[in-house]
Amino acid sequence: MGPQQLKRAFLGFDLSTQKLKAILLSSSLDVVASAEVKFDSDLPEFRTQGGANPGPNKNEFFVQPVMWVKAMDIVLDRLVMQEADLSTVAAISGSGQQHGSLYWSNHGVSTLQNLDPDKFLHAQIDDSAFVVNRTPIWMDASTTKQCLEMETAIGGAEAMVEITGSKCYERFTGPQIRKIYQQKAHAYEDARRISLVSSFLASLFLGNVAGIDYSDGSGMNLLDIRQKNWSQACLNSCAPDLEERLGTPVSPNTILGNVSEYFVKRFSFPSDCKVVACTGDNPSALAGMLVDRNWLSVSLGTSDTLMMSLKEPLNWQEGHVLCHPTEIQEYMGLLCFRNGSLVREGVNKTETNGDWQKFNELLESTPRGNFGNMAVHFNEMEIIPKAQGTIRINKENQTVIKFNSPQTEIRALVEGQMLHHRAVAEDMGLHFGKETQILATGGASVNKSILQTIADVFNAPVHIQTESEAALMGAAFRAAYALYCQDLEEGKTALCYTDYILSLTPNKLQLVCEPHKDSESIYTPMLQRYRNMAKALAGGKTVTCVCSD
Repeated sequence: MGPQQLKRAFLGFDLSTQKLKAILLSSSLDVVASAEVKFDSDLPEFRTQGGANPGPNKNEFFVQPVMWVKAMDIVLDRLVMQEADLSTVAAISGSGQQHGSLYWSNHGVSTLQNLDPDKFLHAQIDDSAFVVNRTPIWMDASTTKQCLEMETAIGGAEAMVEITGSKCYERFTGPQIRKIYQQKAHAYEDARRISLVSSFLASLFLGNVAGIDYSDGSGMNLLDIRQKNWSQACLNSCAPDLEERLGTPVSPNTILGNVSEYFVKRFSFPSDCKVVACTGDNPSALAGMLVDRNWLSVSLGTSDTLMMSLKEPLNWQEGHVLCHPTEIQEYMGLLCFRNGSLVREGVNKTETNGDWQKFNELLESTPRGNFGNMAVHFNEMEIIPKAQGTIRINKENQTVIKFNSPQTEIRALVEGQMLHHRAVAEDMGLHFGKETQILATGGASVNKSILQTIADVFNAPVHIQTESEAALMGAAFRAAYALYCQDLEEGKTALCYTDYILSLTPNKLQLVCEPHKDSESIYTPMLQRYRNMAKALAGGKTVTCVCSD
């Protein structure tokens, strides 16, 4: 690495629901500086709660795009105040909350291309830059009608899954665009370009509307994930003349161009600083985890989410298959489970008065397999299977109203949740074997007793990340990798993304627990019992025997 390369830095952004965060990494990918802007507290004039505004109608949520523009002004100034040397930034990339959309006016595109470095961004890219000033984000679930119309137009939900990797979801961008086309026809007509939150981030730095990348574009119900271009059938089902508004989709590894003159003059960015395509927060988190195809990421939050890399796209009626953010010929899968931490917290409150230490002691005091006592807790309508309610069975396969000890209740809950996650994943075509490793993230990943249960049920070692900002780190890592690929001498073969990043920085993972030797023999028979219980619940039956051994 030459002296110039040693000085090179990489800038990553994460525009999430509640904040915009920036991180500056050195050439060896160490953190040099970071800054953040919290929308609720730093930008109170926009009156957001949790980074969004509720709309006038049920299930509507929006953001004023100018808030995000103003946040960029503030976060860059905060980096400068930390004496971050932006003249060393060789490449920039970003991560954005998925599914949200922005609608540029002609004037907005022209302003973007002619920014005045003596003025703030928000003084130029103001409300007049957008034809829709209250733009929908992923929390909006008001497009059930549009989902039905789009699926019907292309021949049903299965056809939509086959093309785009997901059935129509209310939060996805395609149905949201269709709603704007139907309800704000003039605004749609006047929209010169439509950006996702991620491509909007790239556009600010590029000084032009940036292309949508394949990975974030997979969350729109518009992209053919196999062909990596817009599906004409899906575009036609959504709105007229949509392709010209979306532009050509790009690979996530694309260098879109040099940073605009505005940033060179105002913040001393080098004139040859590269802007790399930005992607969605889930794909960016996968890029930041630095794990390969043998790994399964388990996020333990309000909803529990499984995330994994896939060699080939699977057709999932529920869940999502997206184009992979770093391995361009591969895919990633997301499976969401609605009954996650809130159910765990509810049982903890009932059984231990909310004492997590006691909860863990009781969980650990009960043997693996729980003497054959099992439970399914679907307090909210679960996604897979579509079922709601609670069912408990004892070792004789009889349903019981309640187990006779808190420790039995607690182990039945945690084992039941993890058996559910594994059963669904296997039924969806995933295979777990000796090579499988698990990365636990999210709020409950601090709970070693729960992690041990995950290790045992999946029969795989469980790790946690010592660096928590995976989507943000993923953005900066991808900037570094795109530049490495461009600078590679002719005739040389590029390292794959993970190998390249790990050649510069260690994997910030910590092994927390390994499965017990008898895990497979205990939990394999329980998986089938669990499937039968969930099936009985989905069928609305109350049964005394739901299992055949």
